[in-house]
Amino acid sequence: MKATKIICTIGPASETKEQLAELIKKGANAFRFNMSHGTHEWCKEKIEELKELNENLNTHVATILDTKGPEVRTQLFENGSAKLKTGAEVIISMTEVLGNSKKFSVTYPGLINDVEIGNHILIDDGQINLVVKKIDKNKKEIICDVIEGGTVKNHKGINVPDVKLNLDFISPSDLEDILFAIQNDVNFIAASFTQSKENILKIRKILKENGKEDIKIIAKIENREGIKNLDEIIDVSDGIMVARGDLGVEVFIEEVPLIQREIINKCIEKGKISIVATQMLDSMERKPRPTRAEANDVATAVLIGADAVMLSGETAVGKYPVLAVETMAKICELAEKSIDNDLFMERMISHCACDSASAIAESAGALALELDAKAIIALTKSGYTARMISMLRPKTPIIALTQDKKTACTLALNFGVHQFIIPEVESLEDFLSLIDSGYLKEIFNLEGKVVITAGLPFGKKNITNFIKLHEIK
Repeated sequence: MKATKIICTIGPASETKEQLAELIKKGANAFRFNMSHGTHEWCKEKIEELKELNENLNTHVATILDTKGPEVRTQLFENGSAKLKTGAEVIISMTEVLGNSKKFSVTYPGLINDVEIGNHILIDDGQINLVVKKIDKNKKEIICDVIEGGTVKNHKGINVPDVKLNLDFISPSDLEDILFAIQNDVNFIAASFTQSKENILKIRKILKENGKEDIKIIAKIENREGIKNLDEIIDVSDGIMVARGDLGVEVFIEEVPLIQREIINKCIEKGKISIVATQMLDSMERKPRPTRAEANDVATAVLIGADAVMLSGETAVGKYPVLAVETMAKICELAEKSIDNDLFMERMISHCACDSASAIAESAGALALELDAKAIIALTKSGYTARMISMLRPKTPIIALTQDKKTACTLALNFGVHQFIIPEVESLEDFLSLIDSGYLKEIFNLEGKVVITAGLPFGKKNITNFIKLHEIK
């Protein structure tokens, strides 16, 4: 069974119920809704379809709502695009105009107050590079020289490296999206352009006020401010996404691999989810096979300990969405065989939270490795113990048994965890009887030694104090 989780972005290439089912069967564990593009009506329809598929396929794929965040984008152009020529002059207007090769407008009128002469303004993940040469506040215009030209289209992202933009972290539109996530039982919120712990705490406050503290928050690291405050952001988040698109524009491109490794290492040490995203199998938007470099990129993410890898355009608008998932799953599964389990075990022990759940998790991992157990079975209410065991990156599958469907879905992004809903059990005897009844043997093809972890008494959250070596016959 594949241990690394795969996130698929839903779009026109993958929006039918039949297509979603195929993606799940090929290895998709979660689906991302990019709120920069999707409407609430469309997202609601897809969320309901995924819930139905979970019931029909006996799966627990998660839903992720990706906020727009404090972003700046281009406004509309004549015929949808304009060609900016290298060496030419172009004006960025703070007043909305229909754009052309001479002038266009952006979604953030305050940009004129944040930039200075000499700043670079990058468009479409850095494909187009402008430099500010004059600022005319009377006309509300930024005059730029085109350093690297190209075709600019409607609604393309804009980055201004090393400039702090005075945008609200949660815009009115973002608030509507977060409330939409609450109303529709979304499992994760991915917070775009996270720059400090306060950003995450603002979202937590909204979730608490609406009685939805069980929704997990993934912080997207996309600029230097986020990197600078990485430790405090990890502490208050449930996971981190290495959003390499904007990150690769905001920092020097040669820094991205090192930042990616640093983020994954820190997430493992603190027991948080790590996700690597953007351009992982980019060529599969257009071709049926990835490049060798892309295959290596996915494998490297697995080997250094990422919980999940993400497909964006490959599944949203690409020609081969199902094949992209299948290809990524094969790369992950093979790379997992070369993971240095001893290294992860040592790292976890050295950064142990020193609580009973962490101690049980370490013991379960060591016992499973020493005795070549067929599985680690974690009975869990909140999912905490399964997450701690996942930090070890064991070769042994982790089977998380829970009565809570939401818990099952929030475990969808943790490495090596396979979730399953079981009937309510009231005692250890009932639990062992359930395992011995053949219930799990039939589903997971289990036979032989397994390591069991649980919390006694049953039914309470955040208690893990029991470990047992058991044999399924």
